[in-house]
Amino acid sequence: MDKLEQFLTRAEAVLARVEGMLPPAPPEIDWNSAMAFRWRKRQGRGFLQPVPNLSPLTLDDLCNIERQKGLIEQNTRQFVRKSPANNVLLTGARGTGKSSLIKACLNAYASEGLRLIEVDKDDLHDLGDIVDLISARPERFIVFCDDLSFEEGESGYKALKVALDGSISAQSDNVLIYATSNRRHLLPEYMSDNETYKHTSDGEIHPGEVVEEKISLSERFGLWVSFYPFKQDDYLTIVGHWLKHFGCEAEEIAGARGDALVWALERGSRSGRVAWQFARDWSGRKA
Repeated sequence: MDKLEQFLTRAEAVLARVEGMLPPAPPEIDWNSAMAFRWRKRQGRGFLQPVPNLSPLTLDDLCNIERQKGLIEQNTRQFVRKSPANNVLLTGARGTGKSSLIKACLNAYASEGLRLIEVDKDDLHDLGDIVDLISARPERFIVFCDDLSFEEGESGYKALKVALDGSISAQSDNVLIYATSNRRHLLPEYMSDNETYKHTSDGEIHPGEVVEEKISLSERFGLWVSFYPFKQDDYLTIVGHWLKHFGCEAEEIAGARGDALVWALERGSRSGRVAWQFARDWSGRKA
């Protein structure tokens, strides 16, 4: 073997090692394979993973949040039909239908070109790459961040601010951001924050820099929608809806009221999620 052949053999071996260290190429996206996608990371490289099986929730399944449902559906309808629409922040009590409402809107408007991309909080700094990936597509995309909240100094906080209203480039016309959170301003609030307020001589109050910073992200969402804990009758109505969904008759539904109230009492919450969990348990045991 001459020197040239030896060199080529060694070069091939080095290239094989280098290729093994590189992240794999992202899979080709089949946009027709799904209505929803998840942003995933593999060896530091992001890609869109289709979600083949979606929750079958419909807007009619969501009870006792008519005002919230109307606001979100109207905004989504405007977006799908290429009218001006806002980024949305859904906040409030746990289990009251914030995430379910977004899934139901996807099912309602997927036939008109609506698509959803779910992004974890830790991947929010990739929002720019996601928007570049879909900006030329004809579909309308909702970037969905579920159960969003930040601690002080997290990098995703700044990335989301830039994506919403801080970039030098205009926001892509076919992308909106919908986020849900149990925190109204997405950051923890402390008693010490009140010490930064300034009082003028005429009694007017001005928030300090700490408060201004905490508000600066949430106010970038054009539409705020708040959710509240359900009253007992509202909770029982939702229980009845889901028991009927699982095939229970009216007499069975009436007989389950007491057990439904005990179930909620043991969990310390009368929410739509608790009602759904009770209906699954009760109808399953009766089957």
